[in-house]
Amino acid sequence: MADTLELFTSIGLSEQKAKETLKNGALSATLKDAIVQAHRVLGTSAVDKAIGTLLYSMASRLKDTKRLEFLTINIVQRKITSELQLAAALEFLKSRPQDPISQSEFDEACGVGIVITPEQIEDAVESVIKKHKEQLLKERYRFNMGLLMGEARSALKWADGKVIKNEVDMQVLHLLGPKTEADLEKKPKPQKAKVAENDVKNQEMSVNGDTGFGETKSLMEQLRGEALKFHKPGENYTTEGYMVTPNTMKLLKKHLEITGGQIRTRFPPEPNGILHIGHAKAINFNFGYAKANNGICFLRYDDTNPEKEEEKYFTAIKDMVEWLGYTPYDVTHASDNFQKLYDLAVDLIRRGHAYVCHQKGEELKGHNVPPSPWRDRPVEESLVLFERMKKGLFAEGEATLRMKMVMEDGKMDPVAYRIKYTPHHRTGDEWCIYPTYDYTHCLCDSIENITHSLCTKEFQARRSSYYWLCNALDLYCPVQWEYGRLNLTYTVVSKRKIIKLVETGVVRDWDDPRLFTLTALRRRGFPPEAINNFCARVGVTVSQTTTEPHLLEACVRDVLNDSAPRAMAVLEPLKVTITNLAENFKSDVRAPDFPANEAKGSHTVPFTRTIFIEQSDFREVMEKGYKRLTPDQPVGLRHAGYVISVQKIIKDSEGKVVELEVTCCSSETAEKPKAFIHWVSEPLVCEVRLYEKLFLHKHPEDPSEVPSGFLSDINPHSLEVIRNALVDTSVKTAKVFDKFQFERVGYFSLDPDSTANKLIFNRTVTLKEDPGKI
Repeated sequence: MADTLELFTSIGLSEQKAKETLKNGALSATLKDAIVQAHRVLGTSAVDKAIGTLLYSMASRLKDTKRLEFLTINIVQRKITSELQLAAALEFLKSRPQDPISQSEFDEACGVGIVITPEQIEDAVESVIKKHKEQLLKERYRFNMGLLMGEARSALKWADGKVIKNEVDMQVLHLLGPKTEADLEKKPKPQKAKVAENDVKNQEMSVNGDTGFGETKSLMEQLRGEALKFHKPGENYTTEGYMVTPNTMKLLKKHLEITGGQIRTRFPPEPNGILHIGHAKAINFNFGYAKANNGICFLRYDDTNPEKEEEKYFTAIKDMVEWLGYTPYDVTHASDNFQKLYDLAVDLIRRGHAYVCHQKGEELKGHNVPPSPWRDRPVEESLVLFERMKKGLFAEGEATLRMKMVMEDGKMDPVAYRIKYTPHHRTGDEWCIYPTYDYTHCLCDSIENITHSLCTKEFQARRSSYYWLCNALDLYCPVQWEYGRLNLTYTVVSKRKIIKLVETGVVRDWDDPRLFTLTALRRRGFPPEAINNFCARVGVTVSQTTTEPHLLEACVRDVLNDSAPRAMAVLEPLKVTITNLAENFKSDVRAPDFPANEAKGSHTVPFTRTIFIEQSDFREVMEKGYKRLTPDQPVGLRHAGYVISVQKIIKDSEGKVVELEVTCCSSETAEKPKAFIHWVSEPLVCEVRLYEKLFLHKHPEDPSEVPSGFLSDINPHSLEVIRNALVDTSVKTAKVFDKFQFERVGYFSLDPDSTANKLIFNRTVTLKEDPGKI
């Protein structure tokens, strides 16, 4: 079994997927045979993940195992390279159960060897859009874009669907321009039939679990009122699993007198690291739930581990909460309650629910911890020893206070207090014993009269201990509700691993724009509204959510498209001299800040005899489908009102084109060019930093994907620095974190490293469309 598990993970299956596969005997046998045959054909046991994925898909769908060898060979020899081709292959074999297979007929039926070029896709989409142009202009973005996709796919059967979709999006945007407010108005929905009462009762907490990002309710809509089926304040006892004691109703009555029935939540981060994208969901959920229901939310620092806490983390956490648009009702600290927590610990001992233990730290690790020989020591003895712990009469690790309870995961008698001779950033040397999370968390919730203790799914195993401790001390007990964590692919967010990335020089610091910490996303230029919108689109789900960065980037584009003024920048400049303009010619060109809505303002840029364009916007040799500048093809200059034509190409001693001499004429009199390109004149020199994914694989922490560890998976092209890019003068007064769309290039944000002498821009995201074809 272990050998088969290893065989399955060797082709790229995660360990969990491999284990699930092993439970299916028929699938396991077929997949094992396919892998063995693949090894034989390849002459090696190394099967890359692309082939492995197709082998798994084939094994799970192939009905006639007599065809297994034939199909495996075609996959391994890379004749079948996509799910589309595999589906065609399976259909072909299904239609010929007895016939000997003709390789040539198979190849033809499955598109073997067919290569679809970008130009073919562009032409096919252009033809489809031309066919529906009248209706598109009438209905705009309400038009069924799936129809365009379907017709383009019919014309190019073996084309990559994603590439077709990108081309459709780009050409539609070129035809219609960005979405207007009218386009964004929702169509009135037909009234839905009333949902049966039993169906409502059976619904999960999830309101919007579909991460495909269809039509999404706003976060406030998802969190308001009855949407989550949470208990009402004071009705904690109606929640499944809530422990009711003889004093529960009296405690709830007192709680309601204090809160007035108001919802109270808290966001309780540990101040030992920087917040990341997963915390954004927690912030939105905790603060958002309170806001949506006219409640309050505390920012409470869980500062019970003085060894790892630093002031910079306290400051950064509060900054990020406020950056996302939330204001805490109050900023509190677990350390505010150190004396009260200590007094409660003494009470817990007196009640017979806690004891001082001398087992060593290493003995307490894991789940098969031997029972403590001190579990039944007399209460008075534990009281004396706990006081001695407080007075510093024991060495670190020599004694702990443990609670007499068994957690849901089977862990017995969790530690409530441990000794640490480390000064605390707020209380100094006043304490040398510090409470643990398991002890502190629920008690601070109770002290602050929290109504809904919202936490991620991994804390579900601690729910019973949460209730037990409040009830053991006869205190008001809040209700713990769990939700799924938000994870992103192509990144790591653990503090330990980010520190490793910083220490090894892979990234500069916690705010390196390639990371997904909130400070890094702010530095890269992600607007807080986009992050909040992303959290709303992911939805409030019980199940853990893993999404890809491009879904977050789509939210960023939506916000920046409406908020980032346009400018022109040239990353790889090519000098262009317009010979039919005078040497001293200069005029001001007015360029709209938002071309789709010119009422939002404009800026002027100089236009002179010498301009600079992108090197990629000129080709010496004409190629099919290329629409920009060539010796035989003129091009328009955006906003300038001119069309330029090449007269002379100037090269250096190595044959590289270094300058073009052109002539210009008014775009009103010239034949309409196939494209308009951006340009700059009398520009500012700036530095531009282009970012890509930091890791090569989706799950850099997964040993089945990256056997050598996440540090071996760094993308060598994750950062490209262009030190002498050119940008128009409209950005010269920009402030740190100001955002722009550099036309046809992408969205950019001004980096804090900028100086008065040199601006530095971070690329936030690329444009959705292909910048080479506008």
